[in-house]
This record gives sequence, C-alpha cells and structure tokens, in this order.
Amino acid sequence: MRTVTVLGATGSVGTSTLDLVERAPDRFRVRALTAHRDVANLAAAAIRTRAELAVVGDLAYLPALEAAVAGTGTRAAGGRAAVIEAAAGADWTMAAIVGCAGLEPVMAAIAGGGTVVLANKEPLVSAGDLVTAAARRSGATLLPADSEHNAIFQCLDASRPEGVRRIVLTASGGPFRDWLLADMARVTPQQAVAHPNWSMGAKISVDSATMMNKGLELIEAARLFPVPADRIEIVIHRQSVIHSLVDHVDGSMLAQLGPSDMRVPIAHCLAWPERMATPMPPLDLVGLGRLDFEAPDDVRFPALRLAREALVAGGAAPAILNAANEIAVAAFLDRRIGFLEIAAIVADTLTRFVPSTPETIDAVLAIDAEARGLAARRIEDRAA
Repeated sequence: MRTVTVLGATGSVGTSTLDLVERAPDRFRVRALTAHRDVANLAAAAIRTRAELAVVGDLAYLPALEAAVAGTGTRAAGGRAAVIEAAAGADWTMAAIVGCAGLEPVMAAIAGGGTVVLANKEPLVSAGDLVTAAARRSGATLLPADSEHNAIFQCLDASRPEGVRRIVLTASGGPFRDWLLADMARVTPQQAVAHPNWSMGAKISVDSATMMNKGLELIEAARLFPVPADRIEIVIHRQSVIHSLVDHVDGSMLAQLGPSDMRVPIAHCLAWPERMATPMPPLDLVGLGRLDFEAPDDVRFPALRLAREALVAGGAAPAILNAANEIAVAAFLDRRIGFLEIAAIVADTLTRFVPSTPETIDAVLAIDAEARGLAARRIEDRAA
C-alpha cells in the first residue's frame, strides 16, 4: 500500500487526486492533506479518507480545523511550517499548491526521496535547477501531472534524447483564440475564467486565456526533458484531445490522446510505473471526427514571447516572470487592471528587475518577493 500526501487538497487537482485515491482504497493510504483556508472541504476530505494529518496554511483557521476533525483520528496542524513538515514522509506526494507558495513544500517532499508529482508549475519555473538538483541528491522521482508534460513523459524515451527532433506542446488557445485584439481589451474576469475545454481554478484559467500558462509550460518542459529549448514548440489544438507530441529524427511522431479531464494524467502518475482504472469512458474517435492545429498568435498573446525570452535569458528571469504574472492576474480578477495589461505588467517587471542568478531557495523567494512588489507598485501607479 502506497502512502499519499496531497498538497493543495481542496483545489481542482487535489480533489481529482482524492477521487482516484478513494476509488482504490486497497492501494493507497492518505498520510496528509493540506489547504490554505478551506477548512470545510479539507476536514471533509480528511475524515472521508481517514487521513493521518490535515494542515491549514493560514494559522488563523487552525481552531476551526481542530474542531472539525475532533474525535475522528485525524490530527490537525496549521501554519507555513506545518505545511512544509506535512510535505515530507509520504511515498507519493501531489504538489498542487498554486503559486510560489508551493516551492518550499515541494523541496521538503523531494528531500524525502519519494515520488513527487508536480501539478504546480512554479517550482520548476522559478527554481528549476535547484529542484532537479535536489531530486538527484535525494533520489526522488519527479513526475509531471500537467496533461501536456505527462503526455511528453509517456511518449519520450528520455534515455535516448538524441533520437528526438522536437517536442510539441499543444494548447487549446483559451476562450479568446478567435477574438480581435481590440475586443480582448474589454474582457471581463467572468469571460476569462470560462475555459472552453477544461474545468480549472480562476488563476490557471486566466493564465490559459492569456496563454501565459503555455509559456510557463514551455519553461517547465525545458527543465523536465533532455531537449534544447529551441526544439520545443507550441501549437494550437482546439479539441484538447492530443495533449502533446514527440517528433523523432526518423520521422515518427508519437502523440498521447485522452479526454480533457485531469484524472487521466493524475492516474498515470498515481499508479506509475503501472496503470490504474479511471471513470473516464473510452475516447470516441469517430464522434470526434477531426483534429485541428494552427500556429499561436504572438501579437494577441504576448505572454508566449515573454516566457520564451525569460527561458533564454535564464537566471532569475523565469522567477520574475512567474511572480509578476501572479500579481497581475490577481489584479485583473479584482478588476484593478484590464486583461491586456497582465502581459504589460509582466514585461515591465522583467525590464526593471535584473538580479543575479539565485543559488538557493531563499534567494529565489527573495527575488519572487521583490518582483511581486515591483509589479504591485506598477499596478498602483496605473490606477493613480
């Protein structure tokens, strides 16, 4: 029986993970679940799965959590240090805490030497070299839960990178793939979070709408797979059925297909190196009928260009890109800036802040904090 910890248990990835875990109680035992403030859903999940430990990131919510799990056999804890402590010790850990807040828990899980499944892009984007080096030291296995990177993982023989000509990441294009640039200036948060194919949280839905999500995935792919960045491409694939492709030097192209449901790649990681059943029906190829592909538009979606430039620049640039984007997306969701201003805030922050390459996690977090402050001040200046 494999012990499981879910960091970010009440989000969309966390709940999908627990759905699969609960379908196979003979294979998995829940060690720890964490959430930031969602006490009700955290407590319900902990009780339902008989988790050993439930942790709420905001210490102010600990009394409510303690009351909710009292007498159930689940221990309650709270605060940032408790989340980091909870991350260590399981055979298999799902890292699904949104944003750079998940970086330290991910490093704690990696230090334990088990299998760490990355659903949050920020650790590899902001601290990719440090994360992969830590995994090598501890012997931890890193598996990608993002549907695109999981698809590449399934199609790529990482032991023979010389046989790979290119990696192709697919993107749905989000809800505004056919909009004129002038119309995109009037996009509302409600429109931006209405993804045409996937059910996701607000932040990642906005990232998909700006295509920053795909830019972050580009950086993540460059960290995960032994293929040069200039051989990683992005194409728009509206149906979101092919999740990514690997093109080989002999002309063979391998693609991974599946429904637009995160339980499929999560199940692959949860059972790896074996397979497990999911509630998803077989893919109806006849009903699907066609698969369409087109090039992304860097003019309407400048986030793609910004992400590639940050990847090429290296050093602290990816961390700055991610931090500024988080602040800008939050401001957009609060209606303090417009949709097109998200990329503009990120570009401005990258231009104004060029620190030295971070060599420790503390240095990454310091750069992240400074970039957030710069982006926030620029947003305030625009509102003034």
